[in-house]
Amino acid sequence: MYNRIVVHHFWRITVRYRRNNMNVHHYETSGGKDLILDFIDGLSKDEKAEGLTILGRLEDEGLTALDVLNTRQLRGKLWEIKFFKDNRIMYIVADADNMYIVHVCKKQKGKAEKFELEKAIKRVKELEKEIRKRLV
Repeated sequence: MYNRIVVHHFWRITVRYRRNNMNVHHYETSGGKDLILDFIDGLSKDEKAEGLTILGRLEDEGLTALDVLNTRQLRGKLWEIKFFKDNRIMYIVADADNMYIVHVCKKQKGKAEKFELEKAIKRVKELEKEIRKRLV
């Protein structure tokens, strides 16, 4: 049983669902396109299933879901969840009530991987301005 909550922010984040006192936000374009779900929808059947399962657990369980997921710290409060070999979900836990999923990608080597990390950091900096809180 979910209560759908939609909040439009300057940096285009929508609250997906609220349960267990945790808001899980997805990054969106100015046109309302959910970049997180769009990426996951484009994956193979097995990758998509695992990605959606992870998002569901985050929405259902909040921070406790992170205890059993394959996570690692990238920079400051920016973390990643690794799933199905080479896929990554990059996120920030801003406080006990708010998690922001800022980027998803396939792990690559070299410049492409750095580009993906820099994209996530740029989105986090946008978020910092919105919520007036230092995160990275």
